[in-house]
Amino acid sequence: MKELVEKFEEKVRKDLIEFLQKNEALDSHVPECIDVEGRWGEIARAYMPDGAKEFQNYPVVSLGWMMLIGMAMAFYWDTDWEKYSAKKDIYETIRDVDGYDNLDDTVVKKILSYTGEAAEKITELVAECAARVLNILNHEQVEPGTEAALGCYIAALHQLYLTGMAMELNALGYHMTPIGEA
Repeated sequence: MKELVEKFEEKVRKDLIEFLQKNEALDSHVPECIDVEGRWGEIARAYMPDGAKEFQNYPVVSLGWMMLIGMAMAFYWDTDWEKYSAKKDIYETIRDVDGYDNLDDTVVKKILSYTGEAAEKITELVAECAARVLNILNHEQVEPGTEAALGCYIAALHQLYLTGMAMELNALGYHMTPIGEA
């Protein structure tokens, strides 16, 4: 099962990165942030009760919201990591601004401060990424309710979190180019 989940996660990562690069939301070298990546386990544990509950009826939302959390974490890292890194309930804090159902507006408009066309573009891009991941998940032929299905869901969330983080870092100006090419 571990091998299946690892292959699935790599497939999701590759698809998301290629899609976001094609849409000019990521550069050829994807930005990374060890501080934000390090919060993944804590955020995933806090998110699972909400995300898993919503997955059956709203799978795109359940997947896409994690990408938004990754974007918010990258923004927090850039603006005041000392303050935000100390918060132990960061997911709950974000969710509780306007509730789980409105997490998209909370992150896009209230945290990242996107408005108008820019807000629409980000929201559509996140929705498309989540739909792409759902399509990959549906074609994986993993039996629902199994340990493998849960592993693939968590792997999908992980890649959405990381690509959300990378997308926001890119938007904030963190363009990873080799020295001499800048």
